[in-house]
Amino acid sequence: MANPSRLRAAALTTSAVLLAALLAGCSESAKGGDLTAQKLDWTDCPAPSEAEGGGTSPSPLPNGSKWQCATMKAPLDWSDPKGDTIDIALIRAKASGDPGKRIGSLIFNFGGPGGSGVTTLPAFGADYAALNTRYDLVSFDPRGVGRSAPVKCESNAQLDDYFQQDATPDNSTEETQLLDRTKQFNNACEKNSAKILPHVRTTDAARDMDLMRQVLGDDKLHYFGISYGTELGGVYAHLFPKNVGRAVFDAVVDPTQTPEQSALGQARGFQLALDNFAEDCTSKTEDCPIGDTAQDVKDRIAKLLSDLEKKPIPGILPRQLTQTAATNGIAQSLYSKDFWEYLTEGLQQAYEGDGRILMLLSDSMNGRSENGEYSNITSANIAINCSDEKPRYTADYVQQKLPDFRAASPVFGDYLAWGMASCTDWAVPGAADHPDVSAPGSAPILVVGNTGDPATPYEGAKKMVDALGKGVAVELTYKGQGHGAYDSKNKCVQSAVNGYLLDGTVPKAGTVCS
Repeated sequence: MANPSRLRAAALTTSAVLLAALLAGCSESAKGGDLTAQKLDWTDCPAPSEAEGGGTSPSPLPNGSKWQCATMKAPLDWSDPKGDTIDIALIRAKASGDPGKRIGSLIFNFGGPGGSGVTTLPAFGADYAALNTRYDLVSFDPRGVGRSAPVKCESNAQLDDYFQQDATPDNSTEETQLLDRTKQFNNACEKNSAKILPHVRTTDAARDMDLMRQVLGDDKLHYFGISYGTELGGVYAHLFPKNVGRAVFDAVVDPTQTPEQSALGQARGFQLALDNFAEDCTSKTEDCPIGDTAQDVKDRIAKLLSDLEKKPIPGILPRQLTQTAATNGIAQSLYSKDFWEYLTEGLQQAYEGDGRILMLLSDSMNGRSENGEYSNITSANIAINCSDEKPRYTADYVQQKLPDFRAASPVFGDYLAWGMASCTDWAVPGAADHPDVSAPGSAPILVVGNTGDPATPYEGAKKMVDALGKGVAVELTYKGQGHGAYDSKNKCVQSAVNGYLLDGTVPKAGTVCS
């Protein structure tokens, strides 16, 4: 959690791919012409690259459909569309139903920013079987991510060191060490990725998606955005409102917030999720193995973290479980109620001096595989966030705001506050205080908020609805736990989303699922 700000809009599905595993570049010689006329060469998918997280080639869907991959050329610099190009990696599963009822392509972005859609979509493709009957399921590695001109910063060994650092300094010496290490990381990004860094803003990715729409042969962009994918979708709708088809935003980012406001809201969101976890454990008929009451559970976690600050315990050798890694692992486990059992077991082991499970959870968050290789999710996440976000927060400013963050969350407040300093020495200036998603004239967009979402708090859904503009968005509420709603398997949510995407039936505004 050395860069806690990346939790701002991380996708459950992206991190879950890595958790399940644990429990490319710029074509500078090519020049852009009429890129809308290019033909994609769909072939069998290769094994994911290290930057995508590694692993094996995707298995066919349960219905037998095979995954196909292709590369799309896009301008490196959208202000010079006929200049140098980069490769954008795509994946698809062709529609499985009656060809006469095919609607088109349904493009997914699973969030991060920095998550590889090429690896995430096949990992969860079976969850979208109903949508696959009338859509080609399509996703991609956004620019700067995976195989799409990936941002490269530090080596695997350097990243091990980066994630072991103390991300919550308690004195001036520790503060200087954190800021120096952050600067070292940012300088490495500039040294190793200078060509792509100025061109990874969300507006660039949105323009790539409109090119993708045309290359795929669709008149409208049908879209499913999750977490940061909702921000990307909102920016697309702002830039191309007349090109929006049927779109769903799930686990919704609040587009009106500054990075500071977003981090503070997320501190509250993760604390709420931790409160719910503790209450759930102690309210069951059997004894909760990590505390007698909900407050006792939280008190013991606080003591564990305090103890780890003074003396880490063995994790995945030779690495130790530090306070930073433990907090990161706890945060990862709060993305889904399905992960709560791992958190319970991890805490039990940690109290006995064994930090392996919490470190596995932390590795999942950071994109580290069992063999010690990192995907580029952290590098891409920081690059995209710092390019998008104009504010640059100093250490003195963070110090002033620490009381607010600690009040929001005794566990996560310090981490998220210090994460605000991760862009201070970034080489590329940020674009704006927050994204513009106003989209007058857009087709209806279904906005789904989850009341128990830790990473993108529920209040953001209403803010997105208002920001998109009158008559554009329709809000649906899911009273649940975890990051996102559709993948919770809640039948009410899935029926509403499928009804809109498949049949064009817009649910009644204000619909509540539980």
